[in-house]
Amino acid sequence: MNKWIWYLPIVALAILHQDFWWWDSKTLVFGFMPIGLFWHALISIAAAGTWWLVILFAWPNELDEISTPTGSTQNHD
Repeated sequence: MNKWIWYLPIVALAILHQDFWWWDSKTLVFGFMPIGLFWHALISIAAAGTWWLVILFAWPNELDEISTPTGSTQNHD
């Protein structure tokens, strides 16, 4: 999968994070939570999910290889 495609949801989340459309709203979600706070909770969950997918599908495999320095004399008992 093309790793550059993952920039789109990251940029979208950064734009959606600027929730100026909720600034003057008095709407309460679930009867107690201001809609701006609820929006930020959703953005946080979406960001966590996006990063999980990026790590799952776009993480470079060469970073997972463990290398030891040459001449190393480690004892692996």
